[in-house]
Amino acid sequence: MKTIGIIGGMSPESTALYYQTINRETNHRLGGNTSAEIIMHSVNFETVVQLQKQGDWAAAGHLLANSATKLAGAGADLLLLATNTMHKVTPAIEQAVSIPLLHIVDATA
Repeated sequence: MKTIGIIGGMSPESTALYYQTINRETNHRLGGNTSAEIIMHSVNFETVVQLQKQGDWAAAGHLLANSATKLAGAGADLLLLATNTMHKVTPAIEQAVSIPLLHIVDATA
């Protein structure tokens, strides 16, 4: 089983939904008491909100790239971003790590 790295905290409700959905689906597919292997890093949502208000998408990208680096270093095999809006900075995240980021647009398509 691959280890999923979740960049969360934007908002806590969204992060919890991702965590819950992934584990429920894993259990549904694999049965028993199976749950997903997940590593999560939660950023300070207030920091993200302020960067959005300032239009400082470069700094927001750097913040989430730093989170991705932490998750990759902790052993994540792939990344998820537990928010919609911040997919705007995925290039910064993808440049920071060598593991794949599952982009919401790809999953939706």
